[in-house]
Amino acid sequence: MNLISKTIITTLSTIALTSTALAQDKPIAGEVAQGSLTGKTLTFAGYGGLQQDAQQAALQGFAETSGARLLFDGPVEIAKIQAQVNSGNIHWDVVSTADLMPWVYCGKLFQKLDYSKIDTSKHSGEVYPCGVPGNNYASLLMYKNSSYPNNPPKNWQDFFDTENFPGIRAIDGTGEPSGMLIEQAIIAAGGSVQNMTIADIDLGINKIRELGADTIFWKTGNEAQQLVEAGEVDMLMIWGGRAMSATRNGADYTPVWQDWFMGMDQLVIPIGAKDPDASHALINYWLGKQPNEIYTQIMGHTPVNKDAQPKVDEITAAFMMTSEQRQRQRYHWNTAFWVEHFEVSAEKWAELLVGY
Repeated sequence: MNLISKTIITTLSTIALTSTALAQDKPIAGEVAQGSLTGKTLTFAGYGGLQQDAQQAALQGFAETSGARLLFDGPVEIAKIQAQVNSGNIHWDVVSTADLMPWVYCGKLFQKLDYSKIDTSKHSGEVYPCGVPGNNYASLLMYKNSSYPNNPPKNWQDFFDTENFPGIRAIDGTGEPSGMLIEQAIIAAGGSVQNMTIADIDLGINKIRELGADTIFWKTGNEAQQLVEAGEVDMLMIWGGRAMSATRNGADYTPVWQDWFMGMDQLVIPIGAKDPDASHALINYWLGKQPNEIYTQIMGHTPVNKDAQPKVDEITAAFMMTSEQRQRQRYHWNTAFWVEHFEVSAEKWAELLVGY
């Protein structure tokens, strides 16, 4: 064998080895290298309660395989994240946040994700510069059967009609303004959600205010579920997973799917996180088929992995949003408007919550 042949063979061997290494380094959703994070501690922040139980179950394999010590914290509040970033003392490595935060605070509180470290090839939807949806969930209207035995509410216009549908209402008051609900309030007030302006925000919020001083703004999903199970409200806006759990526990309430809202829990990494590579590894694992199945089987939220086939019972299946009928009933709210006008809407929303 001459020198040229040896050189060619050596070069080809090097290319082959390099290609193999690159293939092995390429992330695969739902996988993490054995022992790769031994000795490290990561904290996953969410909204607590049943959802945290589901998140812990879904991420158990990540901790066992990677060797990382995985902690859970919450509930998530933007003020807590701001305090961590401003102080440089970041103790949340991955955060599961509400819809708008990753857009509003991209590059301010949340770092841009490195998608060379996250496999999104099986993701069912869009991904964004600072956030990747980790699950989809419904926000919907639910009413107490005994309060409206003959003429039950059929939509959000009925929710805002206190003359024909009297009773105590409860609304999501967890933090950021509920643009989806404000849009329905604008419609109920006789306005239009086409080409909305700041004046329309006032119109919608004033309509919500007209529901009365006995309106309850629940602060956690657990509180919303307890309100239903105790029969303390006649109608409420509630997350689908909490509605499902209350139904499973025997609550005598009925969901209204007309104009339900789809929300996303987005996974983000705070700016200044101590180990961004480990944070990316956790997000990449979450997007896998098995973690999505485990989470959905407990929480009832719709998985984002296209291959996921969760085994769910009849009650859980009734609260999932993947059927053609559910998609036809869905209300598509104007997220771009609420991102653009987040600060002013947040200020007006905070003013509404004062006194409740």
